[in-house]
Amino acid sequence: MDKKYGVYICTGCGIGDTLDMEDLVEIPEEEGLNCTTHPFLCSKEGVALIQKDVDDGKVNAMVIGACSRRVNFDVFRFDNCIVERVNLREGVVWPHSRETYPALTEEQKEDEEHFDRIQMKAEDYIRMGMIRLEKVKLPIPYLPESFSKKILVLGGGVTGMAAALDAAKTGYDVTIVEKTEALGGYAAKLRSQMPVSAPFETLQAPVADKLIQEIQGYPNIDVRTGCEVARIAGQPGEFTVTFKKPGERIPFDVPFPLPEEMLVDETGKELDPEAAHAKFLEYNEGRKDILNLDPDGELYGAVILAAGWRPADLSKMGIDHLGFDLPDVVSNHEFEQIAAKGKIARPSDGKPAKNVVFIQSPGKDEDDADFDYCGSVTSQVALKQARYVTEDYTDGKAFVIYQHMRTPGLQEYFYKSMQQEDGVFMTKGSVTEVKTQGNGLEVTAVNTLLGENLALKADMVVIAGGMVPVTKDDPVVNLAYRQGPGFRDNDIFGQYADSNYICFPYETQRTGIYAAGAIRRAMTIEESIEDAAGAALKAIQCVESANRGMSVHPRSGDMTFPEFFFQRCTQCKRCTVECPFGALDDDAKGTPKANPTRCRRCGTCMGACPERIISFADYTIDSIGSQIKAVKVPSEDDFDEPPFRFLALICENDAFPALDMVGLNRIDYSPDVRFIPVRCLGSVNTIWIKDALAQGMDGVILIGCKHGDDYQCHFVKGSELAEVRVKKIGDALSSLALEEERVAFVEVAIDEYDKLPKIINDFVEEVDALGPNPFKGF
Repeated sequence: MDKKYGVYICTGCGIGDTLDMEDLVEIPEEEGLNCTTHPFLCSKEGVALIQKDVDDGKVNAMVIGACSRRVNFDVFRFDNCIVERVNLREGVVWPHSRETYPALTEEQKEDEEHFDRIQMKAEDYIRMGMIRLEKVKLPIPYLPESFSKKILVLGGGVTGMAAALDAAKTGYDVTIVEKTEALGGYAAKLRSQMPVSAPFETLQAPVADKLIQEIQGYPNIDVRTGCEVARIAGQPGEFTVTFKKPGERIPFDVPFPLPEEMLVDETGKELDPEAAHAKFLEYNEGRKDILNLDPDGELYGAVILAAGWRPADLSKMGIDHLGFDLPDVVSNHEFEQIAAKGKIARPSDGKPAKNVVFIQSPGKDEDDADFDYCGSVTSQVALKQARYVTEDYTDGKAFVIYQHMRTPGLQEYFYKSMQQEDGVFMTKGSVTEVKTQGNGLEVTAVNTLLGENLALKADMVVIAGGMVPVTKDDPVVNLAYRQGPGFRDNDIFGQYADSNYICFPYETQRTGIYAAGAIRRAMTIEESIEDAAGAALKAIQCVESANRGMSVHPRSGDMTFPEFFFQRCTQCKRCTVECPFGALDDDAKGTPKANPTRCRRCGTCMGACPERIISFADYTIDSIGSQIKAVKVPSEDDFDEPPFRFLALICENDAFPALDMVGLNRIDYSPDVRFIPVRCLGSVNTIWIKDALAQGMDGVILIGCKHGDDYQCHFVKGSELAEVRVKKIGDALSSLALEEERVAFVEVAIDEYDKLPKIINDFVEEVDALGPNPFKGF
């Protein structure tokens, strides 16, 4: 692309009132670039002005100095043009203008030094935008050679059937894989399910049979029962799936010779087939199925994981005091099976069970004292099963003892109806013991709502076992990925199938594979059906985006993908190991092998590479490094007391929006900090920090998403990796006689904008106390 540059600066929204526009315009003009100002650049007239220059062939790479790139992104979009948005409004004018500068006296309003610093910030941003245009290129999307829009659904229960129907109704071919011999899953074995319509007081017949009949009417749904997935290889749009019968073992031997592309080294020299094969087997011992080498596999575009849950094992809960080993003490799962066969009878002798106690917690008195994998579903199941008792026996009595009773949404009506049900008794309390008494059971409980201890006689006791996702200790999907056959690298959140995304439900750590139903969290049938629709839409979005070479999420529409300069690759494998999404495999030597449609475009691989050989079309080591070098670092040649200069590398997902909100709320902070948004802090290469300090910047701060159990980085572990890298850079700083405090890492949630000014100012003050960077002026 032969670049033709142009700079456009808006003077509206206070920009022209605060900044010296003549000085600002001089910056591009000194470089021989045309600079145009407009009082309302996002208006029809302003956009038309730019579009005319594009249509006339004058401009195809432009800097637009106006509002944040997070607004008007659709307005300032021009076909086949590189657009660099420079944030003069939220990033410069609004937080630093005379009107918003806090507690200004009349004398301070005349403090031109402060406003000179604001002008310098704006001028730096224009320089940074201009240099970035030189260093990036227009993305050319990756388009798969063989592409499938078929959707694979793993699991033939209610969730899987609902997802398949939703996808099929929109015209997509779907395959349902169910390991048992019939569709329906757990829902087909229920006696009843919770009410789904007003007045939410009457139990409903299970919906499974209706869904099975509906599926039979769709010729584009291929149902395979008695079938499992042996392996999934490839990437979205090109998943190669191998099926097998339950219990069958399919070896995935590496064929001889290896594919032609593996029989050349990085210089193009041909390798001996036997030696290459032997080396591959040696290097890949234990993971020989990593390559997509199954000629009998079927091609799919996306996968919906709806494999469901399994009942919790009471014997592993440490609840001996609840008598789980007694014949008439059962789990809620076992009780449902008994109820589905007819009137409720005791397992021990088959006699009617008219008095049943439902225990919802292990007996502890803490506020979080529920069983593992329990929640609102087990509360609702207890109410439903209590209704069974009163339905089967006019003199039946059901006792529900709980620490928490959760009935979200309209199910609260069912809870209220059960409170009025004759024969149903509910109380908060802690069960201390279940023991045999006579020909029945005795249940004792303390700390009840009544303030009295209870001793209840019972024919049966039902313990609220939770819904354990089948992904716990079982990969289910059997991925042929370098990162392993499952989703997780850890045991957070009980190994549910998703990655605890707050903003991106249904998505897993493996792009193109979407989770729905109880494999994501404990859900009712109604919730699972709704969840299935979301997963189906995500799968459709995935195949359509991948077919256009676009990222699905969270950088939706991004057409870049990682590119490698293999001549300098040392096969260190850091990129393949640190990629949060398994987008990179590697060959026998450890050379990375990209799967572009798996990639989420976070750039973590770019930040990990010590040789800096990984880049994206519009996001490279050089492009960010050049922006850093474009910042003017004041020295004593220009000032008696030169202001300090700081660099902030800021995550575009949480911290950058928070910074915009600081501007929107007109909150001031140090104008000596230059912010560069990055895709993710995981993409930050330490060379940027070293370059900033080497050119005399006084400090560098990385501001990114929170990470941990209760909040998660959009790219799963990018923020965490950045924090580790910052800690390791301390030794390098010491060797340069620089204090470790000059580099900092902080976490900010998107709603914590009010904390950001103090974070910035505190860092500035801490570095100011250290004194100027000794490299300043060199």
